[in-house]
Amino acid sequence: MNKVIIFSAPSGSGKTTVVNHLLATMPKLSFSVSATTRKPREGEQNGREYYFLEKEDFLQKINNNEFLEHEEVYKGLYYGTLKSEVERIWSQGKTVVFDVDVVGGLNIKKEFGDAALAVFLRPPSMDVLMDRLTKRSTEVEHQLKERLDKAKFEFQFETKYDSVLINDKLEDTFVNAEKLVTDFINS
Repeated sequence: MNKVIIFSAPSGSGKTTVVNHLLATMPKLSFSVSATTRKPREGEQNGREYYFLEKEDFLQKINNNEFLEHEEVYKGLYYGTLKSEVERIWSQGKTVVFDVDVVGGLNIKKEFGDAALAVFLRPPSMDVLMDRLTKRSTEVEHQLKERLDKAKFEFQFETKYDSVLINDKLEDTFVNAEKLVTDFINS
C-alpha cells in the first residue's frame, strides 16, 4: 500500500530539521516538494525546497485541479501540494513525506485516511517558539507577530493529528520521530 507521512507544525517549531533528519537516515522516504508563490530565500533552488511559481501560474493550477491541497497561508502567499509530486514519489516505490502547514496537513490526512500518518510537531512553549523565530532572523517585526498569532491558532488543531511530538531536545525528537515513522511504515 502506498503511504504518506505528514509533518505539520507552527513556523519555527523545527519540522524542516526533523524531516531532513528522517530523509537522511531513512532511504525509503522521499520528500514531497511543495509549490509556493513566495520568493526563494538565499540558497534555495526551484524544485528542491519548493517549486517557486508566479501567483498567476499557481492560480491556474488550482483551476486545473492539479493540487492535492492548497492554501493562502499568509496574505498573498500561496502554498500547495501538487498531485503529480505524490505520483512521482510512489512510482519510485517510496513513502511520501510532507512538510506542510497545519491546515494543509489535515487536508492531506482527510484525503489519504489510514494510509497517512499525521504528526504535529510543537515547541515546548510559546516562549521557546518566539525565541526560535527571533534567532532565525528571517522575519521583520510585523511578520514575527503574524507568525506567532498563526502559531496560537495552529495549536488548536494538534488534537486532530495522529501523534504530537514535542520538540524540546532535538536528539530525543529525532529518535521519537524515527520510531513513529518506522512503526507506521511497517504496520
